[in-house]
This record gives sequence, C-alpha cells and structure tokens, in this order.
Amino acid sequence: MNDQAFVEQTNGAVVRRLMGYGRFDGVETARMMGRLYAAARLYGNFFQPSFKLKKKRREGAKVIKRYHLPSTPYERALAHPKVTAAVKKRLRDQYRSLDPVALLAEIRATQEELGNRVDRRAGQARGLQPAHTSILPATAATFAKTLGKTATVGEPRARHRRTRRPYKTRVRMPSKLDPHIAAIEAWLAEQPQLTALAIVGRLREKYPEEFGKRQHSIVQPLLRALRRRAAERLVAQGPLDDATTDAPLPGVVDGSGYVGPDPPTAPLVEQTGKAIWRDQLIDIGSSSAMAPSG
Repeated sequence: MNDQAFVEQTNGAVVRRLMGYGRFDGVETARMMGRLYAAARLYGNFFQPSFKLKKKRREGAKVIKRYHLPSTPYERALAHPKVTAAVKKRLRDQYRSLDPVALLAEIRATQEELGNRVDRRAGQARGLQPAHTSILPATAATFAKTLGKTATVGEPRARHRRTRRPYKTRVRMPSKLDPHIAAIEAWLAEQPQLTALAIVGRLREKYPEEFGKRQHSIVQPLLRALRRRAAERLVAQGPLDDATTDAPLPGVVDGSGYVGPDPPTAPLVEQTGKAIWRDQLIDIGSSSAMAPSG
C-alpha cells in the first residue's frame, strides 16, 4: 500500500534522476546536494518547458487527450491572472539575471562531485582509493563550447550509478553421489539402459543407511550428464569425414541411383486365369489386364 503516492513519484522522476542511487553522508555532501537542488530548481522552472493537460475525453475504450502548448513554469506564472504584478516583476528580474548554460554547468559539476564521493566511499569500504578526475570544464563558456560535441565525444551521465559487479560464480555443493560416481559409470557401461530408479535401488541395497526409496531425483541430473558425456566420446571416436557406406548413394531426382527391380509399369503378359484386384477375385481372359468397371 502506498500512502504517499505523489511523494514517491517525485522521488523517482526528479530526485533519482538528479542524485543517482548512491549513498551519501557528511556535511560537505549535504552542501553539495543543496547546490545541485538550487541550480536544478532555477534551470527547471525558468528554462525547461513541459506539457500540461488541457482536456481529455473517452470514446469507448479510447482516451483522447489534448495538451496546452509547451511552456515553462515561469511563463505560466506570468500568464496567470491571480499572480500579482510585484511577483511577476521579481520573476522577470530574476529571469534576466540567469544564464542557462551556467546553470547546466553547475548541475553537471555538482553531479560529478557527488559521483566521485560515492566512488571514494565505495573504494574505502573495499580498501581501495579510486583515482577519478573530473573532466568538466572550469568555466561556463568552455562548457558551452563542448555542448555541440557531446554526441560524439561523450558526456558524463546526468545521474551517477556504479556499474554492477558481476555475480559470483555459483559454487557446486557436495553431493552424496560423489563417492559412487565411478560405480554408477561402471553400471552404465554394462547396461546403458539403466534408469534412475534402478540406480537408486542398487545404491539402496549396498548403502541402506544413506539412500532411500525416493531419491531418484538426485540421480537424474547425474545420469543425464553421464550419458551426454558418453555420447560426446562416441562422436569424437568416429569422425564423420571417414565414414563410408557399402550401399550406393541415391541418384538425383530422376531416379538414376535406384538399383532395385523394375517397377511394374509394363502391361501384363498374355495369360488366362484369375487375379485379385482390390480384394476381389476377377477373370483374366485377354492379353491385358482389364480393370472392372464401377
């Protein structure tokens, strides 16, 4: 149950995109976060336009939405009739004093510093000190010159997230079948058709204190692995390139490779007697076989 849905939505859509997913601590880090929020607030409210829903209607299962023209919160505040003239004048003065490139450079610089703090904290926990230097320009003018080249050169990520470390290799747990693998392989060499139930029965006869009646499930994976290994050995012993056959290979589609008796397509020899056709006994009195009508 989510009792604070709007707060949680803000955390995912705004906070995590700015701050990332690292863990921060310390007073200096809190000051750095304050710098980031201040620059992001001014940049978003004065220079980031967004859509606002105007109306929507439903036609059956289809919902049709219409939006206002994209505008910034600053422009919406100036257009609102209930905002006083003094507040609008103060907003205009503040807007004239802002530089979007400088604000964006401040956001990038603080994000880079917060990312370095997360890296240093993680390195200290592992007993290491990662050497990471900032690649951001020192001034807003230098930063503005690099904005058109970020698509090719590469821009630091807006939100810092450490790369995932690979999962540890799964360690195979010891099995009670390990001491008996050689015996099972010998049984399979003598009788390859043995099933898991038969193998468990033999183990239960020899070691009744270790194996019970319903333990064939632990034998089935081992049985599949042993049979796969035996099949690979058989394939490796007889390469396909050296395989020969005594029978002639079939010819092309015209049947030139057929070496059997001629097909019964020639007319029957002249004879008088009886023959069976479609499970019926018929008389043959002419030089050729006549199929009964009907």
